[in-house]
Amino acid sequence: MKRGKLYFAVATVCCLVILLSLGVVGAAKKIVVGFSQVGAESAWRTANTESIISEAKKRGIELKFSDAQQKQENQIKAIRSFIAQKVDVIGFSPVVETGWEPVLREAKRAKIPVILSDRAVDSKDTSLWVTFMGSDFVEEGRRAGKWLAEKMKGKANIVELQGTVGSAPAIDRKEGFEEIIKSYPNMKVIKSQSGDFTRSKGKEVMEAFLKAEGKNIDALFAHNDDMAIGAIQAIEEYGLKPGKDIIIVSIDAVRGAFEAMIEGKLNCTVECSPLLGPQFFDAVEAIMAKKPLPKRIVTKEGIFPQEVAKEVLPTRKY
Repeated sequence: MKRGKLYFAVATVCCLVILLSLGVVGAAKKIVVGFSQVGAESAWRTANTESIISEAKKRGIELKFSDAQQKQENQIKAIRSFIAQKVDVIGFSPVVETGWEPVLREAKRAKIPVILSDRAVDSKDTSLWVTFMGSDFVEEGRRAGKWLAEKMKGKANIVELQGTVGSAPAIDRKEGFEEIIKSYPNMKVIKSQSGDFTRSKGKEVMEAFLKAEGKNIDALFAHNDDMAIGAIQAIEEYGLKPGKDIIIVSIDAVRGAFEAMIEGKLNCTVECSPLLGPQFFDAVEAIMAKKPLPKRIVTKEGIFPQEVAKEVLPTRKY
């Protein structure tokens, strides 16, 4: 009798081992996520990418990552590839706001939930995505406008370096900034052009601003820190002192901005956190567990004038 029980126990263990190896029993299905990133246009984006990749690895989630190199057609191609691979969830940070409905409908037909990360899309059909997480770009523009209006005492000729044409942060940051500035009749944006969120383009456009307006420029509003840092180089080469001759406010709050503030070359940066990995994969896991999610998840952020830069820099994670 005892020998019979032993044989039965051994047989049971052997069966379990075989079933486990086949993935039939005990082994939970690995979550597979497809993520299409805008590109690597800035220090902010690099930190955002690292946050997504490292968090996926930490949680044991299989991540299929695609870099769109700032081209919408590359993102659409990547999303269609994720659909074909039957991933569990698709996430992406859209290059521009419009033109997404056809591919998002394909994802919906395939019953693959979509998360918008960092940037929104312009579509009346909000059923095409589960949630949008990221910063309030309009509020960031407002914060930059409020700080500059106070700093300049309501009087300034401003040049503006916009982000990528048609992108959510470029549209919204401009809207928020203008909302504040219109209350100050002596604050005017005299030149405004896209610097594509890149340092090199920011320098190039600022050179053109200086050539056209020169010492008539009192302040610069840059839609991100990288463009501001490029503009700083242009201002110095022109023979003016950035942060003194031209007051500069930008958005993102990357380490490079804090370093520029400590050097006295940048006056203020408005925070836009790229560390969305934990928040993104919390949402992924909630979706897989069939838990409800809010349609909009806003990241909490602050504003940093140069007076606090030296104290805050050691705490920055990006």
